[in-house]
Amino acid sequence: MQQHKLSFKVVDRACVTRRVVGDWEVRLRGAGFDLVLPKDGPDAPMPREDFLGKVAGCAGVLSMLTDRWDAEAFEAAGPGLRIVANYAVGYNNVDLAEANRRGVIVTNTPDVLTEATADTAWALVMMASRRLGEAERHLRAGRFHGWGPNDWIGVDLRGRTLGIIGAGRIGEATARRARAWNMRIVYSHQNPKPDFEAATGGSRVPLDQLLSESDFVSLHVPFTAKTRHLIGARELTLMKPTAILVNTARGPIVDEAALVVALRERRLYAAGLDVYEDEPRLAPGLVELENVVLLPHVGSGTPEAREGMARVATDNLLAVLAGKPPINPVTP
Repeated sequence: MQQHKLSFKVVDRACVTRRVVGDWEVRLRGAGFDLVLPKDGPDAPMPREDFLGKVAGCAGVLSMLTDRWDAEAFEAAGPGLRIVANYAVGYNNVDLAEANRRGVIVTNTPDVLTEATADTAWALVMMASRRLGEAERHLRAGRFHGWGPNDWIGVDLRGRTLGIIGAGRIGEATARRARAWNMRIVYSHQNPKPDFEAATGGSRVPLDQLLSESDFVSLHVPFTAKTRHLIGARELTLMKPTAILVNTARGPIVDEAALVVALRERRLYAAGLDVYEDEPRLAPGLVELENVVLLPHVGSGTPEAREGMARVATDNLLAVLAGKPPINPVTP
């Protein structure tokens, strides 16, 4: 079979704002790109000034969720920018209206991190329900002196109710795992999801009902203006004092200050968080609480997921810059 190599102008430049796992560099160089890469050194978000300088004159950017694409960034990139391939499922870091205005295609990386993120949601459920983080800190501090019948009593999962807010791919994968514990599944979504119901046995209910009935609430909605503080002080008061809240979606979906108050006052049994409202900073008082599990945004942290994200982002970049339709567009 004859092999057809994608052809690009030699002057086409592509920027990758942070080194990721996978064969993206070989593929992009093999396609003839002049690559603009981050400086060698600690793995950290590219400083804003560096970011604005790196993207200048690039036709495509493989971008991280930590990169803020606003009017300033698009202006810095220049009129030749054709695609921002976001290395994430979420794309709240990109001003889509500005991208549309400038004719820049934005893509994301769905599917490849679904199972890894659902696993993380369940890790948080298990850690928070059985107080595993608290117990480990107790042991590491040298306070473990042997088993006791009243030590580390947590919450059982069997037969409880799991509420899924956002019944997309990750929400469905999270709900599927609950069937192993014979849990009742309820979900809140803007539209009925027959596929979700068939896969999980779940029932669609209004958000307030979900919050009041669920023993575990797991968040899987995208972050938008409408979902900002979707879970705030009012919503937290609807939840059972024995309930557990889990967030592996985006931090600002939860009013973190209100969550701190609810946890401190024991109006909520516990929470498990992998994302934060003002990441990487945490709300005052959150770290001091024992009844919250805190992870440093590790939801997609498996080789398969991270390599898959790089592959999908690169696929989108190569397609658009070869004049083909994007594979995973989030803009028209």
